[in-house]
Amino acid sequence: MKHQFLRLALVLGLLSAIGPFAIDMYLPSLPAIGHALRADMHAVQLSLTVFFLSFAISQVLYGPASDMFGRKRPLYAGIALFVAGSIGCALSRDIGTLVAFRFVQGLGGGAPNVIARAVVRDLHTGHEATKLMSLLMLVFSVSPILAPLSGSFIVEAAGWPAVFWTVAAIGVAGLALTAFALEETRPPADRHGSGLGSTLRAFWLLLRDPHFMGMTGVASLGVAAFFIYLSNSSFVLINQYGLTPRQYGLAFAVNAASFIGVSQFTGRLTKRHGLPRVVSVSVAGFALSMVAGAALNAAGMDGLATMIVLLMIGFGFLGLVVPTTSVMALDHHGEIAGAASALLGTIQMVAGALVIALMGLVTDGGARPMLVGIAVIALLTWALAWISLRGEKAPA
Repeated sequence: MKHQFLRLALVLGLLSAIGPFAIDMYLPSLPAIGHALRADMHAVQLSLTVFFLSFAISQVLYGPASDMFGRKRPLYAGIALFVAGSIGCALSRDIGTLVAFRFVQGLGGGAPNVIARAVVRDLHTGHEATKLMSLLMLVFSVSPILAPLSGSFIVEAAGWPAVFWTVAAIGVAGLALTAFALEETRPPADRHGSGLGSTLRAFWLLLRDPHFMGMTGVASLGVAAFFIYLSNSSFVLINQYGLTPRQYGLAFAVNAASFIGVSQFTGRLTKRHGLPRVVSVSVAGFALSMVAGAALNAAGMDGLATMIVLLMIGFGFLGLVVPTTSVMALDHHGEIAGAASALLGTIQMVAGALVIALMGLVTDGGARPMLVGIAVIALLTWALAWISLRGEKAPA
């Protein structure tokens, strides 16, 4: 039984990592893509923005589809679309074509994320579901640590198109995992009553819930701050600070490891201090760290080590903010957890895409706009958390 539990966590974790691999693995290649396709930084960043938008849209499509048609058929369709988009990206010879195929890639890449969470709900509840989800996230966490580093090796060895060929191969492996290692967990008998109408009613209920929207907003702003780093860091670290793609992969892995490592203490801290207290302290630490980073840079202390250390501290606090606020958002909606999870993921990705687009209006490839942008979003995250938690405590 334990062996099957671990095997399922490994399969679902690997499937969930397919979409994020398409983000993280290609980050070190962004400057090279701009040079090869004769595109400026903002045009290259657009390929990241459209991926986030289509990835967000896909989550509200695949969730209801997996309720109506079972888990595996939408998963096959999504991963196949992801593979097709990846191949199109690899063959692109201009930035417009690349952006179009990134949209296709994102539209397929959202399927494994949503459906993996649905499979967990199908098989387990309560403590067992929490345990399985934490194991799944541990496997999933390999992506932001290893993907940029492996992407940097691929770029240096074979050029940027090889990154997309590699991602396409990962998608094909995902299809094989779905076919041979994953059982259908939603039989036809359970699909009755699932439809577009019930999904839309659930979304409308959630959008009118201040608790859900407040906690979702905090989590989404936190994710958006990380997305600013995601979209700008390769230009800053490679072009401004002169790092090689491989060194950039290592620097990115350090911040990702901080985020993931600190998040592993979430269960222990919330058990001792409660969710609201952990959210209050961690969001304050996140904001103050990021403001300190921006202030030191503005004061002329713009060394690479100083920036990396403060970002590592700030993203460590963010590793507590995102999971705790996500749990609080879903806490009151057990009966529509699927719709709530899909809407939460969609809002997070849309927020990230919008912030990247807005940052594109002011960024110049340097560290200061990136750090100021992260600090502003971090302060907004802190303010929204304070308002939301204060409102939650008011009735008591």
